[in-house]
Order: sequence, then C-alpha cells, then structure tokens
Amino acid sequence: MTDTPAQQPASLFGPDSQFHRFFNDPRWALAVVRATVMEAAHPQIGAALIDNSSFVMHPWRRLRNTLVSLQRMFGPDEETRQREAARLNRLHARLSGTDARERPYDAMDPEVRAWVVATLFESSVTMCRLSGQPLDQATMEQLYAEFRAFLDVLTDRPDHLPPTLPEFWRYYDRVVEEELENTEALQIILYKLFDHLPAPPVLDGLPTVWAAGRALAGPLIGTITVASLPEPFRRRAGLPETPGAQVLMQSVYTAVGLSRFLPDGWLRTETLTNLLYLTPDSDDPQAAALTAVRDRMKQAGALFRLVAPLPEQRGPAEPGGGGAPRGSGEFFTAVLDQTGDGYLDWPDLASMAREVASRLDLDEPEETRLYNAYAAWWRELQSDLDSDGDGRISREEYVAAVPSLAGPALIRVAEVLFDVTDADGDQVIDAEEYRALFRTGFRRVVGGSGGSCSRSAFVKEFLSFMAGRQRSTAYDPLLTGA
Repeated sequence: MTDTPAQQPASLFGPDSQFHRFFNDPRWALAVVRATVMEAAHPQIGAALIDNSSFVMHPWRRLRNTLVSLQRMFGPDEETRQREAARLNRLHARLSGTDARERPYDAMDPEVRAWVVATLFESSVTMCRLSGQPLDQATMEQLYAEFRAFLDVLTDRPDHLPPTLPEFWRYYDRVVEEELENTEALQIILYKLFDHLPAPPVLDGLPTVWAAGRALAGPLIGTITVASLPEPFRRRAGLPETPGAQVLMQSVYTAVGLSRFLPDGWLRTETLTNLLYLTPDSDDPQAAALTAVRDRMKQAGALFRLVAPLPEQRGPAEPGGGGAPRGSGEFFTAVLDQTGDGYLDWPDLASMAREVASRLDLDEPEETRLYNAYAAWWRELQSDLDSDGDGRISREEYVAAVPSLAGPALIRVAEVLFDVTDADGDQVIDAEEYRALFRTGFRRVVGGSGGSCSRSAFVKEFLSFMAGRQRSTAYDPLLTGA
C-alpha cells in the first residue's frame, strides 16, 4: 500500500527539497532541454507532441507554463499542488490519438507519465555528473523520492517507477535500449527548433541581434544535447557524432555551473522567466531598465549589420490598438496555426483554449466551458472552410475563402472568454483581471475607460482581432507570442 499525498513527508516538497535547489540552478536549463529530448524520443510522447503541442511555434510559452507547473507541484502548499495535479490530469486526458504508423497514444497512459518523470530525474543527476559534481548516494535517493512523490500526486501510483535506485537504473536502461525511437518530434527539437527559435517577447523588435545570437547558440545547444544523450540511444537513432562534442559539452556544463556562485537571487528561475515576457510597453517597474538595454542592443544590431550582414530579419509591427491589418495568409500562420504544421484543426484551437485556461488558472467547470466554446467554433470553421473534406483547413483553403470569421460560434467564444476573465462576476474587466489574462496593466486599453473594460468593448475587440485581422496590443501577445 502506498502513501497518499497527504501522508508523504513535507520535506519531499517545498523549499527544503532537492528539487527546489535544482530549480534555481542554471545547469538545470540544460537538463530540461535534455529531458525534453528524451521524452520526445518515446513514441507515444513524440506523437502527442507532433499532433497537439505548440512547442514549435510558441516554445517560450511552453517553457514558462512548464516551469510554473513544476513550481506549483513542488511548492510547499498542498492545496496548490492538488489543484495543479487536477489541471494537468484534465489537460492530458484531452491528448490521445494515433501516430503516423497507426499506433495509439494516450497522454494518460501511466507508463508514459512515469517516463516523463524519469527523464527529469535522470537528467538532473546527469547534469551534476557532467559538470564534475556528481551527487552522493543520499542526495540522489532523496531526489528520487521527491520525483516518485510527484508521480504519486499525479497518478496515486508511484509504483510505475521502481521503488529503489538500482531498479530504476535497470528500468531506465531498458526503456532507452528497447522503446525509444528517432521520432519526428526529437528531430524537430534537435535540428529545427533552436535554428528557428523565435525571439522571446523581451527581444521583439530586435531581429538582427536575435538572429546573430541564435546563429551561435542554436548549433551549440544542439551539439551538447546530442553529446549528453545515452550512447546506446545515440547509436540506435543514428545521431551524428561531432568531433570534440564530449569535451565541449562538459566545458559548457562546468562553465554554466560556475554561475551558481553569483549572489542569491540573481539567477532565480522565476525572475528570469518573468523578464523574458516583459515587453517595452509593459507597466512593470523592471521594463524601464529593459527598455534601456534594448536601446543598446539596437545599436549593437546596427553594428552587426555593418560588420556581418545577415539575411533580412523582419520584426513585429509596432504595437497599438487598431493596428494595420495583416493579410489572410499572415493571419493564418501567426494566429490560427498554433502547432505550426501548416493546417488549422482542433489541436490549434485547443492550444488557444489551453493558454487562456493556464493564464487564468481556471478550475472546472469554467475550463470545460471554454474548451467547449472553442470546440463549437472549430465545428463551424470546419463546416464553412474545409472544402476538400479532409478534416482540416489548409492555408490555401482559408485564404481562398477570405472568410469573415465573426459567426455565432466565435461570438460565443468571446462571451465565454469574458466570463472566465471576469473572476468576480461584476460584468467588467478590472485592472487585476486584465493583467491575469494579458500579463500587463491597462495601457492603450482596448475599449476601456476609468480602469475597466465592459463586456461589449471586450467582445468587440476580440472579434475585431479574430475576424478583422487587426493587430492588437492585447491579443497579439496572447495568441501569437512565442
């Protein structure tokens, strides 16, 4: 009989846990990338990512949501942990289907969920070993107990991971050698994602600077990630062996690890993640300093263009309510195709619903009500625009129809979006509710007056953005931000 979450020792979660120490360790960023690759190599997880995830088009959004979720799960508050576990279970229950070889996948499969937790634990251990500071046995056992407790909260079945470390390593080696594959999702993460990684919001408008940095960092991250993977899997998957990659990998891990000795608070993961999402027009006090940094970086970008011209990089248009309209094709790619596969189908609209539900931290029944509204909109779109009957809408079908999307189902989405954002039910969106959805205060408020936004103004702006294809200070970061 296993302990229930309420019976588990408090030290397995909260500020005294090993996980909490690792969470703010700069090396953990490399470990998370590695763990994500190992997850994507699992056939079921890889298929779910390809079919449902927006990680290609919106990787920074995915990163932030993952880190927030882990903070909630490993934090000290039991109620928060249980609410987050319930949210994750609802999310994963919506992810099932078949892959390109007609093999079923199900995100609620307990073995699949155990593998996700296993990769996080193993990559945490590996990051310490590669940086020359391997964990002692007691610390490793404590960390493993924490991750098994994490799985217990999610599934009430920690026994899907072996009870002891020696058994875990045998389990891990078996999965690596027998079950992992060179999946499409793995290929995208290793060889496409970093080479085409969109700029985070804080660097919007600095395309030259971002392109120059990405050109250097992308291949480096890919090389050290491949070098850190288990050798049996690299061999079976046919991943290339780059000369000197092992030395480079260990050097990078060691160098990144040295930043742990900076003053406390300088490298807090939560702080750095929040900074990534600040925009120049944000009312956050830290935005002023970032604006000054951005001005200097623009000067650096001009120097880059003079010294080493790069292909033209187009940044986003200047924000502002009622911005210039964009073409149908651009709107399709930037807003509707959330998964980046060139088609509009249900996973794209589900991704929109998932992002809104995550930002607002919705519980039932509001979350299901929002998903149902998006599902009804998808059925309306499919009926009106799917001309070849293949169950999805291509960019060409969308552009050829030149649709006016403000039908009854989209209006219903707008109404439900207002309702779930209006947390106190007073029929206006106040400053706090506005910030919860848009992560900024009332600046250039769309239809707002006196620090609030009415239902009619809120719905009108949403429909204008979705149907009129007008850029919007509020909705562009919500639905198009990386």
